[in-house]
Amino acid sequence: MTYDLISAPVVGAVGSPNWPPQPSPAPRPAFRARCPHRPAMFVSALLLASALFLHAADSGNDVVVVYNTRVPESKEVAEYYAQRRAVPKDHLFGFSITTNQEMSRIEFRESLQSPLAKALENTHLWHIGSVIVPATTNKARHVEWRVTQSKIRYLTLCYGIPLRIAEASNIHEDIDETARPELRRNVAAVDSELALLPMCEMKLPIAGPLRNWTYTSTNQAWLHPTNGVLLVARLDGPNAAIARGLVDKAMEAETNGLWGRAYFDMRNSLDPNMKQGDDWIRGASEICRRLGFETIVDTNADTFPADFPMSQIAIYMGWYAENVCGPLARPTVEFMPGAFAYHLHSFSGDDLRTTTTRWVGPLLAKGATATMGCVAEPYLGGTPDLAVFAARFVFQGYSFGEAACACQPVLSWQTTVVGDPLYRPFGKNADLQHQELVKQQSKFAEWSWLRLFNFNLANGKSPAEVVPILEQLPMRKKSSVLCEKLGDLYVEQGKPASAVHAYEESLDLKPSPQQRIRVTLELGDKLRELNKEEEAYDYYVTLLKDCPDYPDKRDIVQKLLPLARKMNKDADVEKYEAELKNLSSLSK
Repeated sequence: MTYDLISAPVVGAVGSPNWPPQPSPAPRPAFRARCPHRPAMFVSALLLASALFLHAADSGNDVVVVYNTRVPESKEVAEYYAQRRAVPKDHLFGFSITTNQEMSRIEFRESLQSPLAKALENTHLWHIGSVIVPATTNKARHVEWRVTQSKIRYLTLCYGIPLRIAEASNIHEDIDETARPELRRNVAAVDSELALLPMCEMKLPIAGPLRNWTYTSTNQAWLHPTNGVLLVARLDGPNAAIARGLVDKAMEAETNGLWGRAYFDMRNSLDPNMKQGDDWIRGASEICRRLGFETIVDTNADTFPADFPMSQIAIYMGWYAENVCGPLARPTVEFMPGAFAYHLHSFSGDDLRTTTTRWVGPLLAKGATATMGCVAEPYLGGTPDLAVFAARFVFQGYSFGEAACACQPVLSWQTTVVGDPLYRPFGKNADLQHQELVKQQSKFAEWSWLRLFNFNLANGKSPAEVVPILEQLPMRKKSSVLCEKLGDLYVEQGKPASAVHAYEESLDLKPSPQQRIRVTLELGDKLRELNKEEEAYDYYVTLLKDCPDYPDKRDIVQKLLPLARKMNKDADVEKYEAELKNLSSLSK
């Protein structure tokens, strides 16, 4: 059983519409619409989604760790990671490399690629030997030199290892003259080039992308150096402390699970060349929805607006803005422990030291545990297939390193993978984990309950069947998250008065700051529907008081002004008219 929702085109364009032409995009639902639930029966069936794909977790014995001896923090990150993951000391390798984020092709080959391959051979962590390849229709029988035995599968690059291999105009190769000019570049991500280290004796071409023969693989054993691929990721970011913390957050999520909400930001471009990106994100959102995540999909062409109350983020996938923006640009972002966050853009990861521009650096600085990015223009089909990533990482319980490799249509190209490659938050049987969290009265049990309810809703159960169970659940009365869910289900049933009561309970149970904003807005709108103007008015006033930096203050004032007029609050009418005029002038 696989979750290959998307077929596997190899290329398409992120910044250019020409590689190759794509079919036109499907229509999108309106913004803020949550993925629809489908009616079915209530079962404790999360285990049906997880028990099919339970794999033994890899250990530190499966990893080699590489650091830059010229960067003291690089060795510190490497040693910390090795200690946390029990990586054997003889699996750590330090090389003297440039301290820049970019290195030349010669530097890459002489100071990293060749020394690392030699070190792995000398320490007997792998062996490169000859393999006789039988003749095919198009190729005669021949001998290949590649890894034939390997004790390791993963390579962890540490803070201080360069990010990108610069374009080398002085290197000349026999290039397929039919290849598009934009594919004849030899600039590449260090990570992506090292993924093919097991084939280093094959003298593979360095210009352009190479097809990833493990793309969409459903067999974890195939993701192995003896099949020509090394699973590469880096512990990196704006500073060494952030890089070091990636393993801590990963291990916390492995212990407790990855919980929270899943946000997907589609583009809905009318350009047929852009459809592939939306298809990947749509496929990933459907996987998460069907597996019980509280799934929110932005179906407008723009990214999530700054005022969107994005709370308790477990997963974020979106596109297409050059620099971090919207809710993810706030000073504080509510990433849950272990959160995966990814924004598709041609240069999303071309500088990992920044915290205010691009995407990879800011996402890590604000608390994401794992991400991916592009170090140079990849074109759309050369970026990670997010539907495949979600299927392998969330559904099949692959490690982050495995899922990141299996979702890349091409290698020797532009993708950098940032996070602990061993990170596996979905490796446990979900039903047993749910029972354990409930028994321990864990703070994450509310999320496990939420995922269980959502799983049933997504796979056939109706709100009318779920609501009575949720109403009687003892934990619901202690959980802001579950009370909000109950309110949402009341809304679906057309019961605004019941929804108001549930939302009020949610606000009394210490919601997160962004959740409080969302619930307050929902509550105000429902109270207005019920003609309870004074109560709605009080909630809007409280929101402005508690959140003076709310990005869309104008929207709240526009709601308050007619209510003030209706309740004959003349002084407030005058105040809000003046404030609205001022806010309108500022927005011009």
